[in-house]
Amino acid sequence: MDSAPQREEAPQGRASGSRAVRPPASEAGRRRLFPEATDAEWNDWRWQQRHAVRSLAQLERYVPLTPQERAGVQETAALFRVGISPYYLSLIDPEHPFCPVRMQSIPVQEEARIRPGELADPLGEDKTRPEEAIVHKYPDRVLFLALDTCSVYCRHCTRRRITKGGEAELSKDQMRRGIAYIRNHPEVRDVLISGGDPFILSDGRLEELLSALHDIPHVEMIRIGTRVPVCLPMRVTDALALTLRRYAPVYVVTHFNHPKEVTPEASEACQRLVDHGVPVENQAVLMRRLNSDARIIQELSHVLLRIRVRPYYLHQMDVAQGCEHLRTPISKGLEILQQMRGHTTGLAVPHLAVDLPGGGGKVTLQPDYVVERGEHETVFRNYKGERYVYPEPEETDCSCPYDEVWRARPR
Repeated sequence: MDSAPQREEAPQGRASGSRAVRPPASEAGRRRLFPEATDAEWNDWRWQQRHAVRSLAQLERYVPLTPQERAGVQETAALFRVGISPYYLSLIDPEHPFCPVRMQSIPVQEEARIRPGELADPLGEDKTRPEEAIVHKYPDRVLFLALDTCSVYCRHCTRRRITKGGEAELSKDQMRRGIAYIRNHPEVRDVLISGGDPFILSDGRLEELLSALHDIPHVEMIRIGTRVPVCLPMRVTDALALTLRRYAPVYVVTHFNHPKEVTPEASEACQRLVDHGVPVENQAVLMRRLNSDARIIQELSHVLLRIRVRPYYLHQMDVAQGCEHLRTPISKGLEILQQMRGHTTGLAVPHLAVDLPGGGGKVTLQPDYVVERGEHETVFRNYKGERYVYPEPEETDCSCPYDEVWRARPR
């Protein structure tokens, strides 16, 4: 595996039913940065939102910025928001500019540059956006853009044209039109609520949306894309988890990118969801010099599995404007998967996903283990590089005769 400089990480322990197995990872940072905050305030997600760091002056009060970071905040001010919850800020290593939390939340000067090939709408969503709230790119599923606000504005954000503010502040009328669109399209069976971060909505507003979607007969499942368990874990209350469970099946898709983010607080948030019957999956983004090493991705998968979060996707960075300094070559993601295969359980190996620029949709990649294909046999190499022959069957008819009977059954 690739070698990498040692970076400070939160101590990892085995998760258990009793959630207080480790001291809060944010405690030292909290005492240093926000000594006057009471326990009640610190654990109140609305207090966290009100005290988020949103300006250069605030950042400089809490973090000794590098010249590149200071210039980055100044030069990107008109391009994309800065916003860091006190909790997430408390995880930043103030001494190391390559701290993974720091790299994801504080801009650098390179972010102000737009490189060839970068796009304002890298996934081609706006051309398949029949309503302000709806992106309908795939046949059986839609993206429901609920708001333009996040607890932390990630520097690798693919939807920064929206989360920069002012574009998708969803009104009640826009929400109603989005619901009506889904109701009028019976082919839609899967709704992904995103934005912005849907968990920033109040419980009441979120339940209003979930209830309306749940009442549509052809909607079979709801997914919610959120970084709140990572950046604002105190938002995941029992009340929120019960609300999600009420409208099952609801799946939470979260976004840990480095094991340093899997703190006791974040672990408790994820376990609270799972304990209430809400499955949680993780979609990490591969970022150069942040997690672009098989050892880091494998550790991330292992700590996630210990808290019952499934490592699902490892995303190749989208070609969003200002993000090239974080992008890796496609070959790096394939190399990471190859280094993980056979050395850990398959459940810990995520799918490498590339969302094709301009709206081509998501494709997944795997290392190629096929050496040669023939009519009678296929030759493979295994994870050790050894050759193995798989004999092809003589019979090749793969039709399924009973399927006609199954599809004609009374419903």
